[in-house]
Amino acid sequence: MTTGESDGTVPGASRRRTVLIVDDTPQNLAVLGDLLEPHYQVRAASSGLRALRAATTPPKPDLVLLDVLMPGMDGHEVLRCLRADPATADIPVIFVTALDAAESEEQGLALGAVDYITKPFCPAIVLARVKTHLELKEARDRLAGQNEWLEREIARRMSENLLIQNLSVRALACLAEARDIETGRHIVRTQSYVEILARHLVRHERFREALAGPRLEMIVRAAPLHDIGKVGVPDAILLKPGRLTPEEFEEIRRHPDIAADAVDHSMKQALASADDDAASLADGAFAFLRVAREIALRHHEKWDGSGYPDGLAGDEIPVSARLMALADVFDALTSRRVYREPMGLEEVTKVLVEGRGTHFDPDVVDAFLACRDRFASIARRFADPGLGSNGEDA
Repeated sequence: MTTGESDGTVPGASRRRTVLIVDDTPQNLAVLGDLLEPHYQVRAASSGLRALRAATTPPKPDLVLLDVLMPGMDGHEVLRCLRADPATADIPVIFVTALDAAESEEQGLALGAVDYITKPFCPAIVLARVKTHLELKEARDRLAGQNEWLEREIARRMSENLLIQNLSVRALACLAEARDIETGRHIVRTQSYVEILARHLVRHERFREALAGPRLEMIVRAAPLHDIGKVGVPDAILLKPGRLTPEEFEEIRRHPDIAADAVDHSMKQALASADDDAASLADGAFAFLRVAREIALRHHEKWDGSGYPDGLAGDEIPVSARLMALADVFDALTSRRVYREPMGLEEVTKVLVEGRGTHFDPDVVDAFLACRDRFASIARRFADPGLGSNGEDA
C-alpha cells in the first residue's frame, strides 16, 4: 500500500513504523509478531533490560507493546525507565496483560501507558489499538515538527528584521556622516563605547532599570543615530575647515532639536497612515525610535546643567544620553582634527576625570575608568586613516 494508513508508513516518508514487543513468553512474541509483521516493522525483546536497550537502538520504536508480568524487571519498572530517559520519554506504551484488575490498569495509566490490551489476544482489537496509537504518535510528531519549524522561522524572521533595522540605522547614520568629514568609523567606535559602558553598568543600582530587558540592546543599536540631526546643518558650517564662530556654533547646536523633530514627525506620519490594528501596536513599534530620539536630543546635556539644548541636569538626563555623552567626547578627543593631533589616552583620561560631576555622570566616568583598556583597544582597531572634522564638541 502507499497511503500509509494500514502499512505503518508515514505519509511522505519511506520507512515503516516500528513496533517493539516486550514479553518473556516466546509464544506471545510469536503470536503478536505474526499479527503485526504484515503491517509494521517488528522488533522483539524477552526481558525488561533488553527492552530498554532496544528502545534506544536504531531504528527507534514508534510504539512499545509491553507485558506487565515479567521476571526481574516488570513492565511497570520498564515504563518508569522509558519515561525517565529523554530519548524514549515520548514513545507510546501499550501494556499487555492477563490481569483484569482495575488497580493494575490504573497504576499503568498513572505511569504513562497509553492503553491496555488483555490476553488472550483479539487480533482485530490489537491491530485497531496499535494503528490508533501510531496515528496519534504520527500526529504528535508532525505537530512537534511544525512547532519546531515555526519557532525557527520566527527566530529567522526576527533576526532578519533586526538586521534590516540595523542596516537602516547604519545607513541613516552614514548619510549624516557623509555630510561631515568624519568617517563611518566614528559610528562604529562610539557605538562600541556605549555598549561597553552599558554592559558594565547593567547591574548597577542607579542604571539597572534603565538598562533592563531589551532596553540595553536598543540603546546600543540607536547610538549611531546620535548626530543624525546634523543633516539639517548648512554645509558651510558643518564642513568649515577650522573653529566655528559663536554664531556658527549656535547654529550647529540646533542639531539635537532637528533630530528630535524628525523622529517626532516620522512617528506622526506613520500613525496617520496606519489602521487601528497597526496603531494599537505603536508603543512597542516606536520604542526603538524613542530611544534614538532621546540619545540624539540629550547627548549634549551636561551633568551640572550647563549643556544644551535644554540645560537638563543630573538624573533628568536619560541614561542613554549620559552614556553617549562620554562616548562621543572620548572619540572626539582621541581622533585627529585639522587643527590638532589626537590626544593620548592619559591626557584624555585626565579630561574625562575632570568632567566627573560637571560634564559627566560620576558613575559613567567610573565605568569608563574600569573599562579604559577596552576603550583604547577600540580606538586603535577602528582608527581613522585621515583627518577628521572640525572637531568642535558640538
